[in-house]
Amino acid sequence: MTILKILTYPNPRLYKIAKPVDEINKCHQDLIKNMTHTMYECNGIGLAATQVDFHERIIVIDISEEKNNLMVLINPDILERTGSQEYQEGCLSVPQIFEKVERFEKIKVRALDQYGKYFEFEADGLLSVCIQHEIDHLDGKVFVDYLSALKRNRIKSKLIKVQKKKLINNEKKT
Repeated sequence: MTILKILTYPNPRLYKIAKPVDEINKCHQDLIKNMTHTMYECNGIGLAATQVDFHERIIVIDISEEKNNLMVLINPDILERTGSQEYQEGCLSVPQIFEKVERFEKIKVRALDQYGKYFEFEADGLLSVCIQHEIDHLDGKVFVDYLSALKRNRIKSKLIKVQKKKLINNEKKT
């Protein structure tokens, strides 16, 4: 399995809207395996295909402590939304940044599993937040878009500075 490169905010490719998966093929199966491996290796609880520069509607999620409850959602759709909750969110595409975001408390979701079979379920708490967060990625949205312009600009500046520093350090190594 391969650890995939995760796009980092403010990369404009994070804002590309993902297309629905028409037919699940070997390429999708391999992508799902590599996304799952990447998510676990990076200590994430969710990863959208958009974050690894593959712009089709695929999400992997595992909020379990043991990392043994993988969910694969292909073409996920939120059918119902109720209540609201505020949750401290982080993101593999916005490293080391955590901010409170308001989301729906409970959702009902319909998606395809990795074998192409439809299923529906209800989610609340962290799972609800995670699903909404990852679907946002598929819709070309990053969680910092929910923040004030001032906070967003500070985060953007900080991450650009970190990226430049990494580039300089990599150039020194070569």
